Amino acid sequence: MDTVDLIKDALSQPSAEIAKAFTQPSIATSGLNYYDLEAPAKTLYPVITPLRNVTPRVSGRGGIQANWRAITGINVNKIAVGLGEGNRGGVIGTDTLDYSASYRGIGLDDYVTFEAGYAAEGFDDAKARAVQGLLRSLMIGEELLILGGNSGVALGTTPTPTLSAAGSGSSLTATATSVICVALTLEGYYRASVSGGIQASVTRTNADASTDTYGGGSAQKSAAASVTPSAGNYIAASVAPVNGAVGYAWFWGASGSEVLGAVTTINSVSIGAAAAGTQTAASLPSADNSRNSMVFDGLLYQCFTSGSNSYVHSMATGTPGTGTALTPNNVGGVEEIDTALQSFWDNYRLSPDEIWVSSQEQKSITNAILGGASTSAQRFNVSVDQNALIGGFAVKEYLNPFSMSGSTAIPIKLHPNMPKGTIMFRTERLPYPLSNVQNVTQIRTRQEYYQLEWPLKSRKYEYGVYADEVLQNYFPPAFGVITNIGA
Repeated sequence: MDTVDLIKDALSQPSAEIAKAFTQPSIATSGLNYYDLEAPAKTLYPVITPLRNVTPRVSGRGGIQANWRAITGINVNKIAVGLGEGNRGGVIGTDTLDYSASYRGIGLDDYVTFEAGYAAEGFDDAKARAVQGLLRSLMIGEELLILGGNSGVALGTTPTPTLSAAGSGSSLTATATSVICVALTLEGYYRASVSGGIQASVTRTNADASTDTYGGGSAQKSAAASVTPSAGNYIAASVAPVNGAVGYAWFWGASGSEVLGAVTTINSVSIGAAAAGTQTAASLPSADNSRNSMVFDGLLYQCFTSGSNSYVHSMATGTPGTGTALTPNNVGGVEEIDTALQSFWDNYRLSPDEIWVSSQEQKSITNAILGGASTSAQRFNVSVDQNALIGGFAVKEYLNPFSMSGSTAIPIKLHPNMPKGTIMFRTERLPYPLSNVQNVTQIRTRQEYYQLEWPLKSRKYEYGVYADEVLQNYFPPAFGVITNIGA
């Protein structure tokens, strides 16, 4: 009873030692606070692989490469068909070509430590997430290869820049400035930035501690050119367009100390300040690292390949730093696209099925068509909804007048990896009878996607997702590219 009385007395007179006021903590992970975390983790990243999704996949039959032979022309000498009485006809000539495409392995690895698995229990499946992320990452990387993998087109040595100084308002001083340029493939441009630099020869350490060395997509750097501007001048720099280049890296500064300052998708740049990067031109090797021997050629580089007979056009240099934009033809079209479509018809009697563009060219095509002198490209649909007024225009299709079936509408499609300044024409079907070509392009696989869980050698689960394949293009002349387009 004495103990009970003491407890009652203590409770009636609270002290700091036995009483506590509970308040809401100021941060989510302190105090007696429930952590309101939704399970599982959200996957907030894009997996956009349009070319991979529409390209048929077929099984190979072993070997180290896919091989095929094509008849590309009959009666190539245009022998006349008229006959003299009792005589036979002239002998025609037939053109054939042999094609081959080497298989390449593709794949990525990841791992989950035992502790990571323990920590995720009740929230998410870390091992399933690892494999899912690998497959999606491989598909995203495969999409980049289908568009612009390059094992065969060497960019060589970048031409020496042409420089001039003019204008006013820059922060340049009256000091001799040296400029060096490096042409870039799609892979080189995709991984380039002023802050991070460009890739030359890449040596990658793999999950099994092996190493692979390959070209990172950069041409051999140019020779240096120099100019001394007046204070406040801009320096206009340009190089001759390089076949296969979709980007150009520009280094400038004092002779021998040139620093990366810009990466462009046209063959020129306007320099008005000191270069902001850290990579020096002197750190680049004197070698061409534009080809990646570990990948197959994608659609762009099958067009750029010498002898492919694909349509390839590079826009004129124009004003350095601005380039040459697409040209409205003032009748609701674009001169450069019309020229390409006419070339497909005049030379091969076909019409492409798709036009693939970047966001810049999607906008440029719309502006060229709707901003021209003609209003014939505009159409208005009347809705019963009186308040249904929508602003803005977008050109979704391009009318091709060069087709046996009359004018055909070609869809304009946006691609996540298409570099600014580039347009690609793609064909899905050939208009030739009994061509023996079911798919104009296809992914031929020695081994389709497969997953491996590697044997344990430490306290972590190691995974890999791989495939072995090549992109076949049975008729490169059915494809084409316009590059070096200014905004």
